[in-house]
Amino acid sequence: MSNGEEGRYERSHWACVLGAVALALASLASLLKGTSALGSSEAFQTLGLLVTGRAADPTATLVLMGVRLPRVVAGAFCGAALASSGLLLQASLDNDLASPGVMGVNAGAGLLWLVAALWLPGHPILRQAMAFAGALLATLLVYLVSRRAGSGRSTVVLAGVAVSSLMAAAIDVIVVVWPESVTDRVSFTLGGLSGVTYQSLAVSLPAMAVALVAGACLGRGIDLLALGDEAAHGLGLNVRACRLGAIVCAALLAASAVSICGLLSFVGLIVPNLIRMWARPTTRQGLALCVVWGSALLVACDLVARTIAFPYELPVGLVLALLGAPFFLGLLSRRRCRHGSHSVTARRRGDAA
Repeated sequence: MSNGEEGRYERSHWACVLGAVALALASLASLLKGTSALGSSEAFQTLGLLVTGRAADPTATLVLMGVRLPRVVAGAFCGAALASSGLLLQASLDNDLASPGVMGVNAGAGLLWLVAALWLPGHPILRQAMAFAGALLATLLVYLVSRRAGSGRSTVVLAGVAVSSLMAAAIDVIVVVWPESVTDRVSFTLGGLSGVTYQSLAVSLPAMAVALVAGACLGRGIDLLALGDEAAHGLGLNVRACRLGAIVCAALLAASAVSICGLLSFVGLIVPNLIRMWARPTTRQGLALCVVWGSALLVACDLVARTIAFPYELPVGLVLALLGAPFFLGLLSRRRCRHGSHSVTARRRGDAA
């Protein structure tokens, strides 16, 4: 192992450890603190009794295990799925602005999930399949539009914004005309974890696990894509199959998260970009970091959303938007400055020649 690879591994290792600690602290705080009559001290006592196998107050146990714990688990898995989906999209498309929210993947999954909820009630597995189909459909539309408009990296993002807007408009039509298709319109469109049940988790978690494992198996090939399509092909990689596989895994991850938490945005944009700034990991290392840091971010934001406006609860998507929108603008400014410096350098070289 070279010095560069050893340093990258060490940075990724410590980033993973810090992420695991942040996730543990956020999960514990989310379990102990809430907007119900169950206070933090009573929740801590109840948790201690349950951990040691002793009897606890039934009401406190119900609040802790039936309401707060599913919410923490959902936040952890959805955060991991959305962050990993963003990493796979950014790596396969070579675009640090790509994410499930920006590329319309979330909106496509949400649209067909609502259609399935309206026409196929009582079939959670079919709704999950429809969400996956919607995510793939949105990704295909973005690919076709960007290919027709031009192959620039910014073109892909603009196409994603257009497709996302189209899908979001269709979602609004369904929610307005058939309000019974979703129990909480605000929670679905902005994203939220209220009302999560173990049944909804049981349907989506296996799909998340399969997509994560498949994405990790494609890790070496995705790393080669960073060298360019021609160089990767020269090294024996089936470029088209590898990129398609990464996009399919990203779509399945995003669709699984949407079926639980609605149209959450910016997790898949913030976490992968911060991870690359900190550690510059390989794809497999990046997926591991996305799991812990994506989980920690969403659980922490959900805790803030539940407590900052007590006794009211804000949608967690609103908190993420307040963080993600400035971050997105910062990425755009950083890219423009970088491209501007490159063009100035190239012009100076041309003048010197």
